[in-house]
Amino acid sequence: MPTDPAPAPAPAPRPDRRTVLRGTLATGAATALSLAATTAAAADAPADRTFTLTGHLPTGAPDFVHLPVEVPDGVREIAVSYGYDKPPVPAGTPGNSCDIGIFDERGTDLGGDGFRGWSGGFRTEFSVARDAATPGYLPGPINPGTWHIVLGPYQVAPQGLDYRVQVTLRFGEPGPEFTPHYPPERARGRGRAWYRGDCHLHTVHSDGRRLPAEVAAGAREAGLDFIVSTDHNTSSSHAVWGPLAGPDLLILTGEEVTTRNGHWLALGLPAGEFVDWRYRSRDEEYPRFVRQVHRSGGLVVPAHPYCPYVACQWKFGYEQADAVEVWNGPWTYDDESAVDTWDAQLAVALRHGRSWTPAMGNSDAHSAPQVIGSPHNVVLAEDLTRDALLDGLRAGRSWLAESAAVRLDLTVTGHGRRAGIGEELTVPADAPLDVRLTVSGVPGGTVRLLTDEGQMHQEPLAADGSGTVVWRTTASLAAYVRAEVRHPRADGTPGRGNAMGPDLPWGPMAALTNPVVLRAEDR
Repeated sequence: MPTDPAPAPAPAPRPDRRTVLRGTLATGAATALSLAATTAAAADAPADRTFTLTGHLPTGAPDFVHLPVEVPDGVREIAVSYGYDKPPVPAGTPGNSCDIGIFDERGTDLGGDGFRGWSGGFRTEFSVARDAATPGYLPGPINPGTWHIVLGPYQVAPQGLDYRVQVTLRFGEPGPEFTPHYPPERARGRGRAWYRGDCHLHTVHSDGRRLPAEVAAGAREAGLDFIVSTDHNTSSSHAVWGPLAGPDLLILTGEEVTTRNGHWLALGLPAGEFVDWRYRSRDEEYPRFVRQVHRSGGLVVPAHPYCPYVACQWKFGYEQADAVEVWNGPWTYDDESAVDTWDAQLAVALRHGRSWTPAMGNSDAHSAPQVIGSPHNVVLAEDLTRDALLDGLRAGRSWLAESAAVRLDLTVTGHGRRAGIGEELTVPADAPLDVRLTVSGVPGGTVRLLTDEGQMHQEPLAADGSGTVVWRTTASLAAYVRAEVRHPRADGTPGRGNAMGPDLPWGPMAALTNPVVLRAEDR
């Protein structure tokens, strides 16, 4: 989740709203924009040029405000700083919060080529040049033309928001061309095996405080085999992961796409690829970007769908999702809600013969003391490669663990057949089926076995946290079986799955599996 109750970027406004706003900018802002164009046009002057853009945004301003900046020939670097007022507001009323980014002369079209960087509200200044850029921004040519500073006022106080953006154009010879160092798509694996990975991580390239090197070191310390880089609304970190990967750690590239109607993970993107986030559910643009990710073989995963922060709640539906993040960081009540929703959807999907949506768990770690790899996914894959891991996650051949200390195995056997997590077992409707769960690493833990009827079996683990639980059912009684392993509650009790009371019935999650699907043979 975000590190504070302020979500990242916002969706693209409709053209008429943007046009209206531009027509209502304060007189000072209009004058400043005109001055900016005039000042920047003096291309023959070698001295740096600095100008200021100011304006007022009322409550109800568009999601994005585009401030044009004319960049002449000879500019080697664009430097930007900004600020905005934060007037007092009544209790319970959001105050001003405004994000910032930049698009180059290729334009601001949704999904276009003009994106050059975004820092949300995490930074107050940034710079872009041919050879280097502030984290979150893309190095590259500073071509002449109309660039745009883009503001994202995702919270505006009743008094409105007054902004001030200072732009400096620095002239001179451009630096050398930037060379990206993308990570390889394969590491030294163990063949067909279970691989551990955290698919939601942030660095200084968005609103995290860890350097990419620190994230890679943390992943190794956590016993992970792979990670996915998912900085908010930018691909800038993709270019630095190469030297940090290795035979022991596969690093995949991705993005957390943060819209005004929820966040989603684009996992396994081609290195350097950017996914736009400037839309709301009502704009009907989300399917377009789902298709973009799917064309490259990547995964679309709604993130922390019940996060209570502004713009984090998921509003796009789950029909086009490849998985859903039901466990995000330390276990809290919103994760309970996400698991309940996911479980309810399993039965509906199986009843209608549709594919079901796998569950995922990720740390969403931004900064210390947030723990990389808590939780993470344990994926059955043919090898430690991008395609094999994405295939395993897409198929639901995975389970979720709070740490590498937790080990688990779930199988269902009967009628001479066997299936594991994410697989299907087709047997006669009344054939006895033995569900076997083996666990270690959860001292004082409690095992839960659940089907489409709810919790059907509960059993404690031994004091050392290990044990094997066996339970019998049939395909006529259960459409699927899945397992949870819980820690004790705060009062030390194990909790009861078939009881009601004033507080949560369970302690924090230690492990959660995707289902084994049970199907009755047609006669």
